[in-house]
Amino acid sequence: MDLIVVESPTKARTLSRFLGSGYSVEATSGHIKDLPKSKLGIDIEHDFKPDYQVVEKRLVNIAKIKSAAKKSSHIFIATDPDREGEAIASHVYDELHAVGDKPKKSEKNGKIRRIVFHEITKSAVENAINNPRNVDKNLVDAQIARRVLDRLVGYKLSPVLWKKIRRGLSAGRVQTVCVRLIVEREREIQVFKSEEYWEIFCQLKQMNNQTSAVEFTAQLSKIKDKKAEIINKDQADKVVRDLKTSDYKVLEVSKKEVHKNPYPPFTTSTMTQAASRLFGWSSKKTMSVAQSLYEEGLITYHRTDSTSIAQEAVTKVRSFIRSKYGDKYLPDKPRFYKTTSKVAQEAHEAIRPTNLNSRHEMKNSRYEREGEMLYALIWKRFVACQMAASVYDNTIIDVLAKAKALVSSEYLLRASGQVMKFDGWKTLFEKSTKEKSPGAEEFEAQLPEVVSDEPLDLVKVVPQQKFTQPPARYTEAALIKILEKLGIGRPSTYAPTINTIQIRNYVEKTEGKFIPTSIGFAVNDFLVSQFPNVFEYEFTASMEESLDKVANGNEEWVRLISDFYKPFSKRLEEVDKKAKRVAIEAEKTGEKCPECKKGEVIIRLGRFGKFLSCSRFPECKYTGKYVNKVGVKCPECKHGDVVLKNTKKGRKFFGCSRYPKCKWASWRKPN
Repeated sequence: MDLIVVESPTKARTLSRFLGSGYSVEATSGHIKDLPKSKLGIDIEHDFKPDYQVVEKRLVNIAKIKSAAKKSSHIFIATDPDREGEAIASHVYDELHAVGDKPKKSEKNGKIRRIVFHEITKSAVENAINNPRNVDKNLVDAQIARRVLDRLVGYKLSPVLWKKIRRGLSAGRVQTVCVRLIVEREREIQVFKSEEYWEIFCQLKQMNNQTSAVEFTAQLSKIKDKKAEIINKDQADKVVRDLKTSDYKVLEVSKKEVHKNPYPPFTTSTMTQAASRLFGWSSKKTMSVAQSLYEEGLITYHRTDSTSIAQEAVTKVRSFIRSKYGDKYLPDKPRFYKTTSKVAQEAHEAIRPTNLNSRHEMKNSRYEREGEMLYALIWKRFVACQMAASVYDNTIIDVLAKAKALVSSEYLLRASGQVMKFDGWKTLFEKSTKEKSPGAEEFEAQLPEVVSDEPLDLVKVVPQQKFTQPPARYTEAALIKILEKLGIGRPSTYAPTINTIQIRNYVEKTEGKFIPTSIGFAVNDFLVSQFPNVFEYEFTASMEESLDKVANGNEEWVRLISDFYKPFSKRLEEVDKKAKRVAIEAEKTGEKCPECKKGEVIIRLGRFGKFLSCSRFPECKYTGKYVNKVGVKCPECKHGDVVLKNTKKGRKFFGCSRYPKCKWASWRKPN
């Protein structure tokens, strides 16, 4: 009998289904050792040695593993193929040292062996068992370095925040940078000044007097060889007058065949972005559903920044495409995708289904519907990535408008259209859904067959007044995208980081977009001003690169931490002594206190969220329940106010203030 040790009970059950009676499988249920919660747990004076302690909740798991190990000929530690998994493997190894002979970690042929696989299938697991390796000390050191680094920053900075701002606050090496992005975007929005501009369109048709003549729309692009920039109504009116009395003719027609290649298979980042855009899911939910799919053996490992695909998987998917869709949907050669992420680390595969022909049936009922949705998304993305390009006829018609005014003006208008000739990989995506365009939006327009110098008739001129818009607030998808672009974080950190900044009340999510709270502003401004080097985007990214070097054996983790901690510790002392206390700006309601009649009702943030208070506190002890009105009357009862509420799971929605008399509710804010 051989023993296999994994993290998850679900993963253990999946392995047990196909490994047979020659193996027993036990789960650690996560980390079995961690730093203590009640103290720093790092011996700074002795090379930052971490004081790892057994997690009390895992004592039962450890006992089961030790008991099974005593009866086993070989022990295979099959924790996840990343830094966290390697750290768990190392801790399991240390706990099992008393079971049989104690081989060195460098001896892969001893009783205790390390195996890794990126998909939970019989062939992948059997291959891993036949090719055991050592516990990777470099990967373990990289995990230790990250854990120690994050503990030092969080544990040392939090008391400073309590002293200078308010008790109960916390800081994090990556989470603070994440909040900084959101705060800086909000300030861009606050100082943004909208500017007026006009776009002018002409509806045109061929001069053939046919009632069935195709009309098409062209947009003004140039005025006298210069880019059309119309900034007010007077300018727009002048151009409209000219265009209404102009002669029109086709200046040039250009046609080009355009090939649109499929997108690469999913990484963690692109998967969470797609699920956010298509389903409105948080990154935390997406990763939870993906975890279930992985543990059931339905997809490959879901924490990855690689777009590479195993050769065997490429061969299988090409065979599937040929048999299912035909040769015309299969390119001559396999497609290979270069990983573009700045933070790519371990040599993982992209996220893909483990078996293209198996129907997806989630065993975990909690995620049954969501599991099917995410699996279908992963399946389509993977199959599409090896299919033929979609082909379009792209047409551009340039139209010259010559005004008949005393002072003649020439205007250039442009119409563009795109017609699909061959759907290629897009045959997988429903045209009636958001899936139609997994990236940029498509523009399709029917344009008539025209030739150069052909005269055209004007149907009407349509001027449109517009205003420049401020930068958009970050959605989860946009935030993950910018974090990845800047080289901040890892596939395993995106979801917990975004979840943490919401739990800490540093940011709020309204209609799917992040807005910093008053506490978020205060904490960000204090940390960025007092510790500018620590919370610079470039520094955070360079630290990730240094951790990669540790993982690759090119840097020593103790030296990395030491080089960081010396200046950080010195700055901590300076800030503690010299920095002034920061006041959190209270949100004002504009209402007088109903109790003392002197103070103003303000919105404060407590342990359980926002509440109303008097500005004269502690002289006046008035408090009240906070109701977040959005300035719109209920669209159903017309009497109540639309208010922002939270579900039990923390998701925000809009409801009526007269609930339960009026039960109107919506995920979107009414106009």
